[in-house]
Amino acid sequence: MTHQDGVEDLAHLIRLIADHYQVSQSEIARRVGVSVSAVNTWVNRKRGGHRGPSADTLRKLAAAFPAFTEERIFAAAGRKRPGPLSPDAEQRILKLFRELTEEQQVITEAQMRALGDLNRTTLS
Repeated sequence: MTHQDGVEDLAHLIRLIADHYQVSQSEIARRVGVSVSAVNTWVNRKRGGHRGPSADTLRKLAAAFPAFTEERIFAAAGRKRPGPLSPDAEQRILKLFRELTEEQQVITEAQMRALGDLNRTTLS
């Protein structure tokens, strides 16, 4: 099955991974470090209060099953792939953050959290 825009969804992609690698949902769960019920939730398109797998989990899925790219997996999950963060960039960002006042740090953290939440819920 696919999203409305013609892109395959995560449930379909998980089934393709299982078929391609001849693995069960339990094995997929083991390889990416999540519960079997989490994988089952993705396959059965159950969301409830859950927003789907984290970016780290999606990356682990791509690493564990390299025939499926990060780009394809993130697209199937309905999410944009986060950009790379080199250790150098991380240090620069941390240095800048440390120069902010406590109030500015709280505001910046809230903004970053809101952007991360947006990326977890949409492709736009």
